[in-house]
Amino acid sequence: MNDMQIHSGQASVAERVRDTLAHASPTERRVAHALLADYPVLALGTLADWANRAAVSAPTVLRFLVKFGFSNFPDLQAQLRNELSDRLRSPLDKLPSQAIGLNGSIGSAFAEVIIENVRETFAHLSPSEIKSVTTLLADQRRKIALVGGRFTDPLARYAAAHLTILRGGIFHLIGQPDNWRDKLLELGKGDVLIVFDIRRYAPDLQHFAEQAAARRITIVLVTDQWLSPVAKVATHVLPARIAVPSRWDSNTALMAIVEMLLDGVTNMLGQSAERRIKELESLRST
Repeated sequence: MNDMQIHSGQASVAERVRDTLAHASPTERRVAHALLADYPVLALGTLADWANRAAVSAPTVLRFLVKFGFSNFPDLQAQLRNELSDRLRSPLDKLPSQAIGLNGSIGSAFAEVIIENVRETFAHLSPSEIKSVTTLLADQRRKIALVGGRFTDPLARYAAAHLTILRGGIFHLIGQPDNWRDKLLELGKGDVLIVFDIRRYAPDLQHFAEQAAARRITIVLVTDQWLSPVAKVATHVLPARIAVPSRWDSNTALMAIVEMLLDGVTNMLGQSAERRIKELESLRST
C-alpha cells in the first residue's frame, strides 16, 4: 500500500472504528476503546487477548470486525501490518522527488492531494471531540502546554502564539526533553498538554506524555491517521491526513485543525478574548 492509495480514500482501521463510535452499542464501544487504547498492538496479538482486555467474548470481537468490514481476524491483521509499514516510512521509502513539480499539471495534482487531505481529515474528525477540545482550551482555569516533534513543533509554537493572545497560562515547551519535564512542576490535575506527533513518532514525546498523564494532566494528541503511540494516554485524539506524493509528509491538514481550534476558542471566549486583544493592541501602539 503506497501513500497515493491512502489518499484515494482508504481510511485507517483507527479512523473506521472512531467514525462509528457514536452509533455503536455499549459492548461494541468496549471492544473499540480497548483497541484504540493500545493501537495497533492489541489487534496484532491474539483474539483472546483482545476479548479479555475488552471484557467481552471472542465471538463478540469477531462480530465487531464483521461490522467494520473485515471478513475475519487475519484480514484485519493484514491491514494493520500494512499500516505499521506506512508508519515507519522514511523519506527514502517514499516517492522520489522527481514525482513532484511546481507548475503545470504536476503542481495542480499535488495541490489536489493537499486539498483532499484536508477534506478527508475533517470528514473523519468527531464533532464531539472537536467541541470537547475547544472547551478545554477555552477554560481559563486550566494551564495549557504545547509540544511537538522535529517537524511538528512549529505547529505547537504557532498554536501557542495565538492562544497567548486569547488567554493566559500558555506554555510552549522548547529545547531538550529535560526542559519539558521541568515544566511539569507547574502543571497538575486538570491542566492540558497538547502533543503534535506524526510518523516516525518521537519516543521522547511518548515518554513525556506518559509522565504528564501520570500527573493527571489531560492529553490532547494531534497526529496522523495511523495514530502516534501517545494515543495510549491521550484523552482526546485529532488525527489528520499527512501523506502526499513527495519524499516529505504534509502538515497542512494539521495546521487546519489548529486554526479550527483557534477560531473555536476565540468565539467561545467572546468578550474576554476581545478585551485581551484590545489591551495587547494598546501595548503595541505605545
